[in-house]
Amino acid sequence: MSEPKVKLGGQGGLRRLWNGPNFRWNLFLLALIAVECGVFSMANEKFRSLPRIFASANGDLTFWYVSIFVTFVMITGGIDIQSCAIVGLTSIIIGVAWQDFGFNIWVASLLAVAVSVACGAISGFFVAYCGVQAMVVTLGGSFLYTGLALLVSTLSSTEAYKGISGFPDDFKALTKIKVFGLIPLQIIIFLVLLAAAYLLLHRSKYGRKVFLVGVNPAAAEYSGVNSRWIVMSTYMLSALAAGIVGVIMTSQLGTAKSDLGGSATMTIITACVLGGTLSTGGKGSVIGTALAAVAITLLRFGMPLCFGINKQYLDIPIGVLLVVVVVARALANSPALIAKVGGLRKKKESRAGA
Repeated sequence: MSEPKVKLGGQGGLRRLWNGPNFRWNLFLLALIAVECGVFSMANEKFRSLPRIFASANGDLTFWYVSIFVTFVMITGGIDIQSCAIVGLTSIIIGVAWQDFGFNIWVASLLAVAVSVACGAISGFFVAYCGVQAMVVTLGGSFLYTGLALLVSTLSSTEAYKGISGFPDDFKALTKIKVFGLIPLQIIIFLVLLAAAYLLLHRSKYGRKVFLVGVNPAAAEYSGVNSRWIVMSTYMLSALAAGIVGVIMTSQLGTAKSDLGGSATMTIITACVLGGTLSTGGKGSVIGTALAAVAITLLRFGMPLCFGINKQYLDIPIGVLLVVVVVARALANSPALIAKVGGLRKKKESRAGA
């Protein structure tokens, strides 16, 4: 059987875009960002400084970059919680390959990114071809790749806790470039990755296959889609994004460490879910994920600056926002609730007519 075709362009495509839940949800996220900007700007005029906001965004690159590709994974019905471990592994491989094995810094970076993609392929293989639950595989991958990063660090002549530094100036200058003297190169790279992810997921045959696998894997197989390869490839894309983050963060900090990825895993998943991606698969949008990532960054930047909230408590408002939004959305999409609201409206109208 041939693969089902989905019309993307034309008047019908525009009508579906306007009426689609992703578009309406993205409008909600844009409104949320506007409210955040308005409240924080009135509370503290320092929030209006674009350089400050861009500097804050640089610190959140870990989940900005990775979350838009974890969206692919979640649309297929999986989950990826190993990305941060891959970031640290990428970073330490760069440092050891350059300092202790004499690789050119750019060759070391390419090698590290290639290893990160291989890590994603390994995890994706176990999920797609062996039928192991994605949560189990990526949780194990998180521990495995963290351990490998520590193992690689033992090959260095520098103590692990110090980190490897002293990188060439051209490598460190990578993240100091500013377009138009204002926008950091990291933001431009993010926009390029976002555009590539959008075209791949929403405007290509590959993207249609990703959605079809998430909606109904059996139907995808009957339609001639290699669903196992599609699932595996999404983990490779997620790992590729984590590898890119590892290179950029190593350049930005000027230090290679095995724990560079930090603990942004839950923030990555939050950005995906808040952006409209269903944890059960079949639905999601990279634009929504990107907007949710921006909203989270503004919240993490604005709360301490404008209201003096300690940074260690920032997970509380983010968690509350996620729970409220997800519950409200679930209730709004509940047929029983919609029917009940419709019934109440009809009763009111009948009473008013009487």
